[in-house]
Amino acid sequence: MEEVRVFPLTCAVQNYAWGKMGMGSEVAKLVVGGDPLAVIEHDKPYAELWMGAHPKGDAQIKDNRIAQTTLGQWIAHFPGCLGSKVKDTFQGQLPFLFKVLSVNTALSIQAHPDRELAARLHAQFPEHYPDNNHKPEMAIALTSFHGLCGFRPVEEILGFLKFVPEFHALVGNEAAEELQCSMGDGVRTSQALKKCFTRMMNCEKKVFVDQLNMLVKRVTEEAAAGKDTTSSNGELLLRLHCQYPGDIGCFSIYFLNHVVLQPGQAMFLGANVPHAYLSGDCVECMACSDNTVRAGLTPKFIDVNTLCEMLNYSPSPASSKIFPSVQDSSDPCVSLYDPPVPDFTVMRIQVPASVKQYTLAPIDCASILLVIEGDATATAASALSDIPLRSGTVLFVSANESVSLHITSPSGMSMYRACCLL
Repeated sequence: MEEVRVFPLTCAVQNYAWGKMGMGSEVAKLVVGGDPLAVIEHDKPYAELWMGAHPKGDAQIKDNRIAQTTLGQWIAHFPGCLGSKVKDTFQGQLPFLFKVLSVNTALSIQAHPDRELAARLHAQFPEHYPDNNHKPEMAIALTSFHGLCGFRPVEEILGFLKFVPEFHALVGNEAAEELQCSMGDGVRTSQALKKCFTRMMNCEKKVFVDQLNMLVKRVTEEAAAGKDTTSSNGELLLRLHCQYPGDIGCFSIYFLNHVVLQPGQAMFLGANVPHAYLSGDCVECMACSDNTVRAGLTPKFIDVNTLCEMLNYSPSPASSKIFPSVQDSSDPCVSLYDPPVPDFTVMRIQVPASVKQYTLAPIDCASILLVIEGDATATAASALSDIPLRSGTVLFVSANESVSLHITSPSGMSMYRACCLL
């Protein structure tokens, strides 16, 4: 029988505690859209939808003509589906994991190692760092999405050191003065910033808990009296402290940029960039790895020394953290998010209401398509039958396959497609 090379997937859901609850979660809405028989529990968090072949959440193939039950098994049998370049470069593995995240409470302050550090950490501590790969990742907002990303401009950090005495107490006079004196010298600034951040992260627990309690009490009283708490970043502080009371990560808001993405805006997180997702829904694409170095806002394993050593201490404004998309020159419906790593590229496909026939162009690598909004019937020479598409449908498309969509929804379609354009 002819090989089916385009097929729908049923994807793994992760119910991490930080996820949005029940149908308040974009993940849950997409799951129900893709499978109307799925049962969503209103008091359960639906944090992540994993679209890919990761062993901890390998997608199930929704086509009973295919002998293999999971995408990982199918790719192992037919590695040619990846496209020859991807197959050779990534040893017959799908190089990316595509996700949807619905964030209710903050994820840990973390960074991902580059390949060299990942190999070293994996060799030394395999129980905490399970593979030797890097883990660059990109988040593209589906709803208003908040995160912490990269070190703030020095002027902003100095402002907080001045107006938040509890923060100044953890950093100390010497390190704070060094930061002040380093202005204008990039190398000295990075060194001083590292010293300040490391001092704070290595503070004795009793000291930082006392200072945090004093700060929270002061900001709460100021807010109750109707005062402006912006100079203490009061609103975000109280939100994080409510979620993670007594956690050193609450002070990280004075070092890291607060980035707000509107739908369609993206943030790229390269190696050694400190970050934490705070709230909202996004699609995310990443290299296939589980290597995360954490240092706060988490009950998981914390590795403060590794994190403080590895970070990129280059300050830059929040606006510089928004990763631009580029219009595809050959298709006006496609915006490309093409990060400076080979592992993945994401396309945002917005088909206007006036278009009823749309062709998903063939590319020389395997891709995963997620339908966010709209309805269509998909046909492909190698699908061997029509595939209905609706919000939540996930489609695996082998390399060099073209897919025709007959759009039936009145308002067009919105889709994301993850691939690896070498």
